[in-house]
Amino acid sequence: MPRSRPNLCALFVTTEATSSRQGRAALTVQAKMQHFIPKSRLTLEAADHDTHSCYYEEGHPLKKHLLSTSALALGVAFAAPATAQEWDVSFGGYMSQHVAWTDVSGTAPAPNQDGIDIHSTSEIIFTPSITLDNGLTFGVNIQLEGEQNAFGEIDESYMTISSDTLGQIIIGSENSAGYKSMVAAPGVTSMYINSPSISTFIPFSAAYPGGFRQAGLSAYTEVAGNNDVQRITYFTPSFNGLTVGVSYAPTGAINVGNSFNVDKNTVLSDIFDIGLNYSQTFGSTSVTLGARYGTGDAAGAASDPDTWGVGLQVGFGDFTVGGHYAENDNGAAGGVGDSEGWSFGVTYDAAGPWAFEALTFQGKVDVGATDADYEAYRIGASRDLGPGVSWDIYAVQVDADNGGAATVEGTVIGTGINLSF
Repeated sequence: MPRSRPNLCALFVTTEATSSRQGRAALTVQAKMQHFIPKSRLTLEAADHDTHSCYYEEGHPLKKHLLSTSALALGVAFAAPATAQEWDVSFGGYMSQHVAWTDVSGTAPAPNQDGIDIHSTSEIIFTPSITLDNGLTFGVNIQLEGEQNAFGEIDESYMTISSDTLGQIIIGSENSAGYKSMVAAPGVTSMYINSPSISTFIPFSAAYPGGFRQAGLSAYTEVAGNNDVQRITYFTPSFNGLTVGVSYAPTGAINVGNSFNVDKNTVLSDIFDIGLNYSQTFGSTSVTLGARYGTGDAAGAASDPDTWGVGLQVGFGDFTVGGHYAENDNGAAGGVGDSEGWSFGVTYDAAGPWAFEALTFQGKVDVGATDADYEAYRIGASRDLGPGVSWDIYAVQVDADNGGAATVEGTVIGTGINLSF
């Protein structure tokens, strides 16, 4: 089987949770995630997106699962005061620094986007937790951005309540169970094409209205593109590798903040999501399957928005192959703004410190009389330099258009250092 490679996928379950070869992925597993982590997933492409997850824990009988909700209530109400319990006040983080040469052309890009540029992404992630005598673990996850941006300095902020028999409850500003359960094409480097990340070097938004957290630009979708809004999520324990999660968000209006005094008649509201993830190993073959569905109420929309997707990864020997398909229906008249996308890729974990990749993401958005299109391709390699340190080299090609005269084509040749701690 291939050595573990982080998947940043969801749940902090990311992909291969046993590896530190990829900076951000390793971090996700180490600190950002706080879930039950599968041992045989491989995908890093999910990374930008915060990362999704798949909770993983084996050997819990069905009876314990059915009683888990009652166990939580009784445990909280009647547990004896702790005597030897202490808070584990821990933190982790990651930083990726990319230096790349870019050639951009077409009718839509701003003048002079060519040449060498630098891209930085980093977070400090605080993850204090305590396990009580009744077996319940209470935790906090607060993610502080390392760069200034227009969306605020806190990426995600939420509480977790978990145990072997309960599974996990998440309360706060975090992505949905569906988002965290998805799987997409595997990858090993950290300049993502299955997200808006590559736009840091190739500014394609003037030609392609892909939409954040939408299927035309990412496998990791949310209903109408909502993000880290206040929600409550529950993930079951794993039953022979199968985990199911459900989420509810009162509104999709406020990212990482309280939504009091928000009129539900004017915003996206009552957002429900469900996701499932199956991860299992059969001899030298590993299989990871993810699927999701979500819907909500949208003010003034012709119909309620929804999203769905399915993804699969299969590992055999040192190779992993996988892909996904997803759609967003945003409820607009005539289907304007609806999107779909798919990815496919393969990775090879060579003997020694190197791993290699080749993958693509293809998306489209309904813009009325025609479709806007997005095509991205990446080849690359990542070298493990030591614990929590990796070095990437990659080449990316992006072609985007709005279905009319606006076009952007770009080529990136770059390198990156990824640190996780």
